Amino acid sequence: MTPIRPALLVLEDGSVHEGRAVARGTRFGEVVFNTAMSGYQEVLTDPSYRGQIVVMTQPHIGNYGMNPGNAESERIWVEGFIARQFTAVPSNFASEGGLVADLQKSGVPALDGIDTRALVRKLRERGALRGVLTTERSDVAALVAEVREFPVMTGRALVDEVTCSAAYELPVDAGVEELCHLAVLDFGIKRNILRSLSARGARLTVLPARTPAADVLALDVDGIVLSNGPGDPEPLVDVIAAVRELADSGLPTFGICLGHQLLGLAMGGRTFKLKFGHHGGNQPVVDLATRAVTITSQNHGFAVDPDSLPRGCVATEINLNDGTVEAFAVTGRPILSVQYHPEAAPGPHDASPLFGRFLDLVAARAHGARTARV
Repeated sequence: MTPIRPALLVLEDGSVHEGRAVARGTRFGEVVFNTAMSGYQEVLTDPSYRGQIVVMTQPHIGNYGMNPGNAESERIWVEGFIARQFTAVPSNFASEGGLVADLQKSGVPALDGIDTRALVRKLRERGALRGVLTTERSDVAALVAEVREFPVMTGRALVDEVTCSAAYELPVDAGVEELCHLAVLDFGIKRNILRSLSARGARLTVLPARTPAADVLALDVDGIVLSNGPGDPEPLVDVIAAVRELADSGLPTFGICLGHQLLGLAMGGRTFKLKFGHHGGNQPVVDLATRAVTITSQNHGFAVDPDSLPRGCVATEINLNDGTVEAFAVTGRPILSVQYHPEAAPGPHDASPLFGRFLDLVAARAHGARTARV
């Protein structure tokens, strides 16, 4: 690949990684690594990556090009993108463009030609670091100083930057019977969550992140979905209060990733920052009751503190790598809450039956309500 110009990744520890510029620009963010071997388009367009510069551990990225059907939102959300080598000319019958061209059009800086293994080892040992990716500047001392002034991820509420601006409706898939009506709070939702619900007979009303609980309940929906999203959940005080009110309503509630963390906070728990997060499609999760292991797709930098969960709120699944909470249940309440991504995109589909489990909760409550009326 012919380089456009040199590019620098400058980290808060003062280290400098020089590579080849693939797409121009200067962006600051938290530098994290993703262990997925494919699915780079889904990674780029996942709103949960707002505020982050992503390093791919897979050395060759861009081989199969870009396809609009693989996008998880309408745009690229990462602050910067790094790989050992980007492919300039993709080979895939379904491709409608190349990764490099899309990065260049997006205004998101990207670089390759650096030792990504060494960089990932540093992030694994030191934890996620603040950094700046630039193709425009070479004043390293000034860049280091600016990086150290850049906000850490703890305390950053980013959902307002990625949520929808107004409510919208999504019907069930063509030829599928409508079984229920769900409200979806959009904290940075991925399209495949919506697809997974619509394909199973759920009509959806997607709402902005800070929609008051009273407005949600006024829609007379059959259940609530709390989506994934970026940033620290704890600063979202009004959202946590709304989630608490929605959970107290008795409506079946499904929390995914950030939505799971918000449910944990709404139940009275706490969250904490992980050292380097879980980003990739190979995270093993064990069900503590059945001992069944599921390989999951994950993308998060915060987790629910198991010691903070109140009585009646019990961790049901944990991560086999680090023991963090991957799911919890609330006694006597129709709540399904998971840290991982059952919709995958990218990653394994082992956890996709969770959508059916949630819709079973919705159907059971609806049946109980009808029986009570009779």
